[in-house]
Amino acid sequence: MQRLSMVRLIYCFFAMAFAGLCVASTGYAQFSGGAISPSSAFSIPDAQLIQVDALRPLLRSGGAGMPLVLQVGSHVMFAQAHIAGALYAGPGSQAGGLQLLESKVSMVPKGKPIVLYCGCCPWNHCPNVGPAYKKLRDLGFTNVKVLYLANNFGDDWVSKGYSVEQGN
Repeated sequence: MQRLSMVRLIYCFFAMAFAGLCVASTGYAQFSGGAISPSSAFSIPDAQLIQVDALRPLLRSGGAGMPLVLQVGSHVMFAQAHIAGALYAGPGSQAGGLQLLESKVSMVPKGKPIVLYCGCCPWNHCPNVGPAYKKLRDLGFTNVKVLYLANNFGDDWVSKGYSVEQGN
C-alpha cells in the first residue's frame, strides 16, 4: 500500500514537471532567446496588473483618482461591447494602433492612472496589451495598469453583468 502511494507521488511529480516543460516549450510564456517577448502579455510585471474586482470600484469612484480606461484591441470588439467610459485606442499589436494610442494620451498627465485592456482572447495569447503597455511606459507614463482578463472580455466581464457600452 505504501509503495503504491509512493509511486503515485512520483508519478504526480513527473507529470507536473513534464507539463511545465511542455508549457515552456510551446511558447506559453512566449520565450524568445531566453527572454520574454515585449509583445507578450507576460512581459507586463505582475505588479502592473489589475484584477477585475479591483478595477470595478475605481470606475464607480469618479473624481481625479478614476483611471483613464483604454481598450487596445480590435475596433469591432470595442463597438460590440466595452467597459463603460472606456476609449478606443487602437490595436496594440499594430503600428497604427500604437500611433492612435499615443494620440489618445498626448494631453494626459504622465502620472494619471491609466488602465489598458484588450480581452480579444486568453491572456497567454493576447498580442495587444504587451506592446501597448510598453508604448505608454516608453512615453513616460508612470501609473499604467493592465486589466488581467484570463479568458476574454466576454467571459471575464460581459457575462458577469458588469457595466458595458456599445458603439464607437
